[in-house]
Amino acid sequence: MGPGKVEEIATAVKSLPADTVIFDHDLTPTQQRNLEKALDAKILDRTQLILDIFASRARTREGRLQVELAQLNYLLPRLTGRGVEMSRLGGGIGTRGPGETQLETDRRRIAKRIKKLEDELEGVRAGRALHRRRRSAVPLATLALAGYTNAGKSTLFNRLTQAGVLADARMFATLDPTVRPLVLPSRRRVLISDTVGFIRNLPITLVKAFRATLEEVKEAALLLHVVDVSASHAAEHAAHVYKVLAEIGAAEIPQLLVMNKIDRLPSGEGDFEALRRRLVGGEAIEAVPVSGLTGAGIDVLLERIDRLLPLDPIVRTTLRLRLGDGATLALLHELGRVVETHYEADACEVEAEIPESLCRRLQARE
Repeated sequence: MGPGKVEEIATAVKSLPADTVIFDHDLTPTQQRNLEKALDAKILDRTQLILDIFASRARTREGRLQVELAQLNYLLPRLTGRGVEMSRLGGGIGTRGPGETQLETDRRRIAKRIKKLEDELEGVRAGRALHRRRRSAVPLATLALAGYTNAGKSTLFNRLTQAGVLADARMFATLDPTVRPLVLPSRRRVLISDTVGFIRNLPITLVKAFRATLEEVKEAALLLHVVDVSASHAAEHAAHVYKVLAEIGAAEIPQLLVMNKIDRLPSGEGDFEALRRRLVGGEAIEAVPVSGLTGAGIDVLLERIDRLLPLDPIVRTTLRLRLGDGATLALLHELGRVVETHYEADACEVEAEIPESLCRRLQARE
């Protein structure tokens, strides 16, 4: 911006009157300081505004740690002080000249706090890795909901799992990831996680701070990319999500496009195949139209997830069980689908469709 544009904004600030000016760009510390002097108002850039929203949404200890780390990394180069007149003399005999300035003290204190937060988040990351290892010991696939902010991920999550997490038409209403179990039509049990919404030009400080959370996305067996098809910029939102997924190393994970909020589409815009092509470009990604609010298309979505999940596929097998082995028969009914049962004098023969891991476990017992 040149001086003329700054004068134009200053006139608008005085005439409104306004006490805050928000720029949809990242500002350098010098630019921010000069604009505050010229406009006589508080200046917020894009990153600072997003951090303020994140700070108001964080509820868990992990979320607060992540937000504080991002805020301190943002604040460190923007500290200002008054130099020698704010200096402190060190104690002791023979001390001469100005001591440590207030600015240097603040920088040292913030750097120390950043190191402490990074260590605590590393502990959180290690804990998440331990939980993932424990989950992988039991063959449970993990699904992750990803998408632009306010695409309806939490509403869809509640529809699938009856979890009751906060679903609000606000940016970044979901900040802390939530994991819940989900039973598919094949009776396979999987875990599904609701994650933070993405946004265009996501500040790199946030990507770094939320590394522990974003690893839930990277470790997923299948990504459910949720898009609000009623939004006027749906294709741009989808493109931004693909970009962030590539930045965090999750671009190669199998994806299923969930075209959400079809109940908000005007009548006559029901060509979902054309909509899919517009959202994914030339990518060979399957899509399912659903409404998380009304439940339309949820059955089709669950069947498609069942078919696309690469982990622990469903196999058809025939097992011969003792007549008194009711526990195994109950397990087959609980975790699979019993197709046919034949009873004999001392045994029963069961034909069932069950997860491959359960089949291996039962065959090893024989």
